[in-house]
Amino acid sequence: MQRYFEFEELGTNYKNEIMGGFTTFLAMAYILFVNPLILMDAGMDQGAVFVATAVAAAIGTIIMGLVARYPIALAPGMGLNAFFTYSVVLGMGIPWETALLGVFVSGIIFIIISVVGVREFIINAIPAELKYAAGAGIGLFIAFIGLQNAEIVVASEATLVEIGNLGAPQTLLAVFGVIITVVLMSLGLKGGIFYGIVITSVVGMIFGAVPFPQQVIGAVPSLAPTFGAAFAPFAEMGIGEIFTLQLMIVILTFLFVDFFDTAGTLYAVANQAGFIKDNKLPRAEKALLADSSATAIGAVLGTSTTTAYIESSSGVAAGARTGFASIVTGILFLVALLFSPLLAVVTEAVTAPALIVVGVLMASSLSSIDWKKFEIAVPAFFTIIAMPLTYSIATGIALGFIMYPITMVCKGRAKEVHPVMYGLLVVFVLYFVYL
Repeated sequence: MQRYFEFEELGTNYKNEIMGGFTTFLAMAYILFVNPLILMDAGMDQGAVFVATAVAAAIGTIIMGLVARYPIALAPGMGLNAFFTYSVVLGMGIPWETALLGVFVSGIIFIIISVVGVREFIINAIPAELKYAAGAGIGLFIAFIGLQNAEIVVASEATLVEIGNLGAPQTLLAVFGVIITVVLMSLGLKGGIFYGIVITSVVGMIFGAVPFPQQVIGAVPSLAPTFGAAFAPFAEMGIGEIFTLQLMIVILTFLFVDFFDTAGTLYAVANQAGFIKDNKLPRAEKALLADSSATAIGAVLGTSTTTAYIESSSGVAAGARTGFASIVTGILFLVALLFSPLLAVVTEAVTAPALIVVGVLMASSLSSIDWKKFEIAVPAFFTIIAMPLTYSIATGIALGFIMYPITMVCKGRAKEVHPVMYGLLVVFVLYFVYL
């Protein structure tokens, strides 16, 4: 085991790997409670999604550990779950079963891309500024959803939105949750978001804003309501009816966000751990294959896109250097299946702070955009602002991909635009015409 994971070469040991794996789990355990609540809005069974989330995270993380041998954990991604529920299912009116099929297909395409080795071609086709803008826009969108769930921001006939009643018990609890989570994160506490959820839940129970759990450990909920549901559309419709232009755009968006989110996370965590050599990540194809496989598996189980988590950096900071830490994290996700009764405690007011803080973290990519160049600023701005204002990640990406070739051509930089971007311009224009 030590030889396979190269403990001696990487200067690590079992203690460091176990502590690193445990730290990573605590840093991202919030997804076990947040993901079911978000997908429940799409009409999916909360208990089944809880199981799918834990199992998909466990399988994906263990594959990453065994195959790619990196201390990087995977789980259903924040932003992608919001896109799944609020843009695809509620916004476009696509049944959640068909949306799961879209996730599955994007995973299969991702697997093919990883195996064939066209990763560099795709990465180079899309400008870095649009990747940063997409990340920041998704962050704002997630934060907006969190503010809505907490009723800190509510609907208004006069101004569309306005501040809510901060004295309402659930809203007040959410405000407390935001403050305590921000304090924990500012102090640099590993797993600050998870601990914020725990503390907010306890305070909510004390003051009667959150129900007490009937038990802490219970039977694992049934996976039947979501398992294999991704293939149900085939029994009801023909392929032509399923794979519409609208769904193809959805698949492309799932693929786009997952691909670049994963690539960015892999390089960030690997760089922190000192794995990058000559600006290249060893075994990158294996890492991407692990991620794409987890996406396909997660869709079959019944959850939105599974992707690499930047929270893995907390495990690396705690000493993790090999895939053994990922195996530890994966096992902990399986153990977490026993704690399903706690789902009743983790309400929208409790998880809203996590959404808001994750939004803050994702918005940090704004600093990487060159706002002084107008031809860059315009597509980046449209990408970012459209996501929360139209309640659609796909719309933000589409507008950005349309505006980028236009501004670059007008600036006389047409030759710098990859041919793929001109093709996507046509695709997204047709998308709006179709809508």
